[in-house]
Amino acid sequence: MLLYIHIPFCVKKCDYCDFLSFPCGDEKIRDNYLRAVIRQLDYYSENSSKFKHISSIFIGGGTPSSLSEDELEKLLSNIAEIVSEAGNDLDNIEFTIECNPGTLNESKLSIMRKYGVNRLSMGLQSAKNEELKCLGRIHTFEDFFNSFNMARTAGFSNINVDLMSALPGQTLDSWKSTLEEVVALDPEHISAYSLIIEEGTPFYELYGEDAGSEADLKAEDLLPNEDTERDIYHFTKTFLAKHGYERYEISNYAKPGFECKHNCGYWTREDYAGIGLGAASLMNDTRYNELEDLEEYINSYLESESGLYAAHIEHLKAFDCMGEFMFLGLRMMRGVSIFDFKDKFNKDIYDVFGKAINTSVEEGLLETYDNGDKLRLTDRGIDVSNIVFARFI
Repeated sequence: MLLYIHIPFCVKKCDYCDFLSFPCGDEKIRDNYLRAVIRQLDYYSENSSKFKHISSIFIGGGTPSSLSEDELEKLLSNIAEIVSEAGNDLDNIEFTIECNPGTLNESKLSIMRKYGVNRLSMGLQSAKNEELKCLGRIHTFEDFFNSFNMARTAGFSNINVDLMSALPGQTLDSWKSTLEEVVALDPEHISAYSLIIEEGTPFYELYGEDAGSEADLKAEDLLPNEDTERDIYHFTKTFLAKHGYERYEISNYAKPGFECKHNCGYWTREDYAGIGLGAASLMNDTRYNELEDLEEYINSYLESESGLYAAHIEHLKAFDCMGEFMFLGLRMMRGVSIFDFKDKFNKDIYDVFGKAINTSVEEGLLETYDNGDKLRLTDRGIDVSNIVFARFI
């Protein structure tokens, strides 16, 4: 089972971000939130037999590293205690925490190491300070550089760097420069996502469907055109491969042996427990979505007796589970196993998705390999992966 813990607090919400996150300077609210998270964690440990088989822990946000040293120690010490008492060995668990430059120091890194954190995911996004400013990030590349080296000195030997392309004003040359700067630091893992304009964000007001025309924007504010996006996409794959990073998922690259176990678990539909505001869980093909109102979430876990206070519970139908198996599994470069599909659902994959598969194969978007047992996206299929995925929904 995977364990995800959501910390919604951040220093400043970025202009492109639509995650359930927000700045919170009230120490009492943060303290109560952490108490509620620990209470929910206790509930899972006491009521789920799968809690004794945790394969990975991921603390995301928001910005978990924006917590104070005391808050971080409170959170991590309780996680370590509860997970260990359930029968898990922290030494054998991938334990990731998301960090942003400008929120790390030696003390926080020491606390992370003390309680078993062995993987950091650092949000850089760009090595160009003008691009970071455009995104509304609080840090500079120099801040990231110092934080990365501080983490190495603290003993972290498994670090992911998050990057974002298709930014306003970005060119292929500026993206190349970002990749070169990052690869020079030799991280174990690189996530390279394209900017998505989401409703309800400041970026949507500038670039969304209801925004003004491009003629109203300055040249440095324009989004890259489709040709530039395509060039960035293909350069990334070639450049990172040349430097020893294997692409194992559409947007993720790793040195051999450093693929993110937690995300791989999501893509292969392992059961997962989501702890915290708005977090989602998947248990025995039932999805639970936690409350999204902060006060309501805190009160539910601190003032009520005991239980799981999910805002929404959905028992997935068999076809929904099979569809998720396909479009999540096909995100990975190894694709999906036809044998595993049969073993899991007791159905032939072609009886369920024959039309979608055959059409995609005929169009050169999917291919079989490994003596016909595996099915994966082709290079062309990766370029239009959302079209392929939609055929399995």
